[in-house]
Amino acid sequence: MQYLPNYYRTSKVMTNITDVYDIELQEFQTKLDNTLNQFFVDLADASLERWEKELGISVNKNKDIKYRRSVIKSKIRGQGTITINLIKNVAESYSNGEVEVTENNSNYSFTITFVGTKGIPPNMDDLKNAIEDIKPAHLGFTFEYTYNTYQYLSQFTHADLALYTHIDLREVI
Repeated sequence: MQYLPNYYRTSKVMTNITDVYDIELQEFQTKLDNTLNQFFVDLADASLERWEKELGISVNKNKDIKYRRSVIKSKIRGQGTITINLIKNVAESYSNGEVEVTENNSNYSFTITFVGTKGIPPNMDDLKNAIEDIKPAHLGFTFEYTYNTYQYLSQFTHADLALYTHIDLREVI
């Protein structure tokens, strides 16, 4: 209304028309934003199935959206020449934490150590499959997990730790 001539500002008809236009423009903007979001894996929801089909990933709509996004991102990152950084990026996309990859050339293998995630990360089967898909066939690999040590837990009192299960003490605190 501020861009219209002054005599329109007091008109109920013009106020109603501009209000309707405002509602329609807001709906259009929302739909436009949603459409643009579908082009980015981290924001996509409705187009996840299309992403999965393009990348040759089996579609399972029953799985969580975050999980499906992590599989898609891993597959995208896993394309091209295989390097330690690529393996690290793929593993980090599944674990949602920092990962170290150590080469063991004499044994034709490498080790993936979960540094930023305590315990066993979720989706390990899918991570194993993703690593198996991208690594050279002659290389083996193992995983190492990080847990809380007794030395770390000794800073807490028994009363503090009594609130947690053994699994929580190893993996969460």
